[in-house]
Amino acid sequence: MVLEIINNPGDLKELSSSELSLLAKEIRKLLVDVVKNNGGHLASNLGIVELTIALHRVFDFSKDSLVFDVGHQCYTHKILSGRRELFSTLRQKNGMSGFPNPNESRYDLFISGHSSTSISSATGLALGKKIRGDNSSTVALVGDGSLGGGMCFEAMNHAGGVGADLLVVLNDNDMAISRTVGAFVKHLEEFRSRENTTKLRNELKELFSKLPLIGDSMDWLYEKVLSELKNHTGAAAVFEAMGFRYFGPFDGHDIEGMEEELGNLSRLSGPRILHVLTEKGKGFKPAHSDPESFHSSAPFVIDNDSGDILKTCYEEHKKSYSEAFSEIIYDMAGENDKLVAITAAMTGGTGMAKFAEDFNDRFFDVGMAESHAIPFAAGLAKVGFVPIVAIYSTFLQRSYDQIFHDIALQENLPVIFALDRAGLVGEDGPTHHGIFDIAYMRHLPNMVLMAPADEEDMKLLFDFASTLKSPSAIRYPRGKVGSFLPKGFERRAVELGKGEVLREGGDGTVFAYGRMVEPVYSAATRLEEEKGIKLAVVNARFAKPLDKDLISESAQKGIIFTVEDHALAGGFGSAVGEYLLDNYEAEITLIRIGIEDKFVRAASRNDQDEELGLSEDRLFARFIEEFERLV
Repeated sequence: MVLEIINNPGDLKELSSSELSLLAKEIRKLLVDVVKNNGGHLASNLGIVELTIALHRVFDFSKDSLVFDVGHQCYTHKILSGRRELFSTLRQKNGMSGFPNPNESRYDLFISGHSSTSISSATGLALGKKIRGDNSSTVALVGDGSLGGGMCFEAMNHAGGVGADLLVVLNDNDMAISRTVGAFVKHLEEFRSRENTTKLRNELKELFSKLPLIGDSMDWLYEKVLSELKNHTGAAAVFEAMGFRYFGPFDGHDIEGMEEELGNLSRLSGPRILHVLTEKGKGFKPAHSDPESFHSSAPFVIDNDSGDILKTCYEEHKKSYSEAFSEIIYDMAGENDKLVAITAAMTGGTGMAKFAEDFNDRFFDVGMAESHAIPFAAGLAKVGFVPIVAIYSTFLQRSYDQIFHDIALQENLPVIFALDRAGLVGEDGPTHHGIFDIAYMRHLPNMVLMAPADEEDMKLLFDFASTLKSPSAIRYPRGKVGSFLPKGFERRAVELGKGEVLREGGDGTVFAYGRMVEPVYSAATRLEEEKGIKLAVVNARFAKPLDKDLISESAQKGIIFTVEDHALAGGFGSAVGEYLLDNYEAEITLIRIGIEDKFVRAASRNDQDEELGLSEDRLFARFIEEFERLV
């Protein structure tokens, strides 16, 4: 096997053409073998194998700089940069991150899990190198989906204006997570005519090769070829207007071709953009046929004979919160023609595919442009619609100013934020945990914050949110949804700022928020059965406004716990603590349980819950510990 002799990028430089082709196949096999066991971002990594090999053949990234945009496409890079033997630990507890991580290797410059950041970082690197007299190369690797994000254009405008010595490699596979959308993408389609551009390139190269000696500068010949190609497509104008010289498009699966183009570009200076065409999921039929499903895949089982997927190992195949959300808003849209839905390049991930199909005129995918999505929703709300903006909690962080300025400040815009993947998300790790949304939204006036305990509660909260005249946010986690309450339990109707008591108890009260209600309820039940300690359990429902009456009643009875799947700083427990501090002079015992002031590393969510004290067993033990300490 060729891959077994690649221990660092320098080993690539000795390989023959046939060995390079075999290496690409072996890397793809390794990618599939590991992701089928661990889960991970498969389709994007399968599509960038040859391009990554070519980049490492041309540049020395122990000295040169490679900056990834949305670093989930870094698997081949990790395999080639000395981490092949660790690759089996991908996304596992104490294992290799699924994203670039400088703590792992000198070949990783930044942790990168969000989109449209690479050109900005690379511009900073390039200009910093210029100041200190460093002539090493700087390369930003960005996808066509990310290029639709505003930060990319801000960075290119700056880099082009100052003439930064920077190469941007545009990996164009016509996909973000969902199919890439927008006017700029339509413009890129002009570039994607492989037949015409490749034919012209070959004809020009053949023509120049037959001419008498025209000088020793092959760079001149190459530049002439590219100049003619740019004139042919006419589509390079958008890049060149921003100060970038455009080259392409080129076949991103042709290692030797890519090596030649990258080698020529490495000898040029100033802002350059190399447009590369790749196929997401290449080499693995299921991912190639359905790249959206294999963008971030759960572990799966393959039929060794046919190569088909036998099953995907989602937990017990139970309905997920995203699927429950999908059904809820679909039903709501059928009853309310003012309801519209917005997402940011995540139609499938947020559960909006069926809504998009059947309510197409009321569905909007704005691409990887979360900041744009928010004032866009404000505009829809201003003319009488009720927008539901479904964005993962971690990605909504990118829209903080717009939430403040374009929604909350306007006072009466009924925009509903559906915060998917709120809380811990497991193997994707710190870039994707949604553990800060309460903190960054709670202090905004006019904002209502909610979290459901189960599927029934989720429906009740979304129905309630649709009646509000103010903005609201409903956070819900990744993973399965169900009902844990006793059969026949009668839920309390939703009232603004009111929680519901799920079990009575005179020894203290636990206010649990969102996903944590179920393990708290189970732990409190065990506590009474095994220790005779009777804790009341409250499904808080609201982090803002708080149920002040219920908190006040509980403060007079005894110890209060708050439990949340969120950072303790600024979270639900902080809100309860602030209220008690402002309203009670007597000493009150408040114990906040949540996520301490740290970034949580990748592991299964069960492992993370156990480590952070959020599992049922750890909560049970913590309740006993606190009662023994206080008695």
